[in-house]
Amino acid sequence: MTPDRAALVAHARATIARGSQSFAAASRLFDRPTRERAQLLYAWCRACDDIADGQVLGHGGGAVQDISAKLSRMRMLTAKALAGEATGDPAFDALGVVAAETGLPARYAHDLIDGFALDAQEWRPRSEQDLYLYCYHVAGTVGCMMAVVMGVSPDDRETLDRACDLGIAFQLANIARDIGEDNRVDRCYLPIEWLVEVDIPPGEHMKPPFRPRLAMLAKRLADRAAHYEASARTGARALPFRSAWAVLAAAGIYGDIAREVAARGTAAWDQRVSTARADKLGWVVTAAWQAARRDRLPVTARDGLWTRAG
Repeated sequence: MTPDRAALVAHARATIARGSQSFAAASRLFDRPTRERAQLLYAWCRACDDIADGQVLGHGGGAVQDISAKLSRMRMLTAKALAGEATGDPAFDALGVVAAETGLPARYAHDLIDGFALDAQEWRPRSEQDLYLYCYHVAGTVGCMMAVVMGVSPDDRETLDRACDLGIAFQLANIARDIGEDNRVDRCYLPIEWLVEVDIPPGEHMKPPFRPRLAMLAKRLADRAAHYEASARTGARALPFRSAWAVLAAAGIYGDIAREVAARGTAAWDQRVSTARADKLGWVVTAAWQAARRDRLPVTARDGLWTRAG
């Protein structure tokens, strides 16, 4: 039985309302077709993330039993959806609708699941390049998929690279902000080589004597995020007005998170960094002005930035 698109959109919208108020607000900047496809894609991403982390709409979480079996089922349902087959699960059927309407390359969906698998294996980056590869899998892929949802051709490598850069910028900001939270669940996404470089012993990075060195590494993450954010802003030149508006607003809001972590120094993890509502609205207004003049946005070269394969 062919899934009912309107019902899937309604399910996706309800999922976003409960799972991410920020995404719900940001999606309103898109035109209706793009907004609905973005919401459908979000529903699938949210479902996969919840399965991998044992959460419900991004909340809770804990030890996941039989994670290998859950990941295998996730891959199977995703492959069915991408092949145009009904899965019986609205989140996966939502992905099928997006793929059918946009020509979404299957590899991005599978690459995202590979990112969930890395977390399930308690994987940690050894080098800076490992860090970027992880950021690609868990966020850069979403940037690529969102670009296709916005109408970017799957063959437009330049714009997709810029979209990937935005996802990487977001993830670097998240990693910097969440170092303390990740530590509480025995996760660490700081490259081992960075920790060795500043002489922080394994598992000790959150202890008070090492806070100044940790703050230095967090600033490094923020600086790297700024480079990827700048590249992503260049990519907005290729987007329609409303899509560029949404991208530029999100870039500014998430960029502020990384900048605030760096500014707080050793106190960055005493209280969770967030962007105030007034500041978000400020970026929405600023981004509208920037999007209207997107042909004048600075053209930033990608020289030296990590590049996705394929």
